Amino acid sequence: MGVLRPALGVALQPLGDGFIRLVRMLIAPIVFTTLVSGIARMGGRRKTGRVAWRAVVVFEALTTLALVVGAIAGLGLRPGSGMGVDPSRIDTRAIGGYTTAGKALTVSDFLLGIIPKDVVDAFAKDDVLQVVLFSVLFGLALSALRERGEEMLSFVDDFSALFFRIMAIVMRAAPLGAFGAVAFTVGKFGLGTVLGLGKVVAVFYLACAFFVLVCLGGVLRFSGLRLFRFLRYLRQEVLITFGTSSSESALPLLMEKMGRLGCSEPVVGLVVPLGYSLNLAGTAIYLTLATTFIVQATSTSISPWKAMEIFGILLFTSKTAAAVTGSGFVALAATLLAVGNVPVAGLTLLVGIDRIMSEARAVTNLVGNGVAAVAVSRWEGELDLARARRVLSDVAAAEREEYEAGKVDPKASVPDVPG
Repeated sequence: MGVLRPALGVALQPLGDGFIRLVRMLIAPIVFTTLVSGIARMGGRRKTGRVAWRAVVVFEALTTLALVVGAIAGLGLRPGSGMGVDPSRIDTRAIGGYTTAGKALTVSDFLLGIIPKDVVDAFAKDDVLQVVLFSVLFGLALSALRERGEEMLSFVDDFSALFFRIMAIVMRAAPLGAFGAVAFTVGKFGLGTVLGLGKVVAVFYLACAFFVLVCLGGVLRFSGLRLFRFLRYLRQEVLITFGTSSSESALPLLMEKMGRLGCSEPVVGLVVPLGYSLNLAGTAIYLTLATTFIVQATSTSISPWKAMEIFGILLFTSKTAAAVTGSGFVALAATLLAVGNVPVAGLTLLVGIDRIMSEARAVTNLVGNGVAAVAVSRWEGELDLARARRVLSDVAAAEREEYEAGKVDPKASVPDVPG
């Protein structure tokens, strides 16, 4: 549709945007109910704190590794070499909004941004980090109430099941949402844009594939599971994420799938929402590769010390990316503004292909958060490895077995069985 009828493809944008809005509408309440229930059943502050710091360690290791992979891909394959772009002749009007937002990305603003002005504001803005903070405090307080909190905990569990059932209804519109999003992208930017800067797109997709296959595959292997079976298990979430260019569109499904796989549900409830803000491996690859591309395309000379400074800044900006709309692009703008001698005007070269690159970014982020949930569950000793292997070896059989045994999680969708 995007190739043959570009105007109609652009007109179909509301299908993709509408589907993403439907999913985002449910993210905050699902994160809240799942996290509160998990922490209340986790056993208090000590275990919650232990799981949280282990999750942060895993996130930091994965995102740092992703930054390295992006840098190596950019320096080794040199997608911007030979372009000879003069930054002074670039029209920067298209990136004005991104550079303005990038100036606001400071450490203090990021940390204060985690604290909501009030509870309603956190849910109204759909700010995952703010919802996570409130949910953790709510869960800890509920756990401290012990028997007096049982009725409230049961109420939260019922609401969680309700929201997951609503999500199952919304996901029936996923094919239409993906169709509209892809048709809009191709119709708006055209295949010519991709071909014009095809090398940097190809290098980015290659770097993401390497990170998933080698780095994330290695983590899964260490945890006792196989990557390709894991990807097959998440194929629906991967396709939805790729079609909509948004990993948020699969967040509730990912939480459900990780619990069904055999990961501890309290661990999943804490790790996955946190990962969507602190474990953006795909964005990290994009940041180092895009920075390297701009340096090469504009023939900017940087010293080894300046390169180390850029890497240090990226360690921060890669974490703040989820705090703003257009995350990857704004984080990149913030990085270039902080560096100083790399021309911010070089961002204009990436405007046309950013949406196409965001698809690989989103899928890598999704898979990275799934792997992080497995790794933290295994580290915590709460991964049912036998169940995980059985589920990954035959997904349909595992679901059918659960259904017939009457052990299906009330939050999980089940196949229709006659009778």
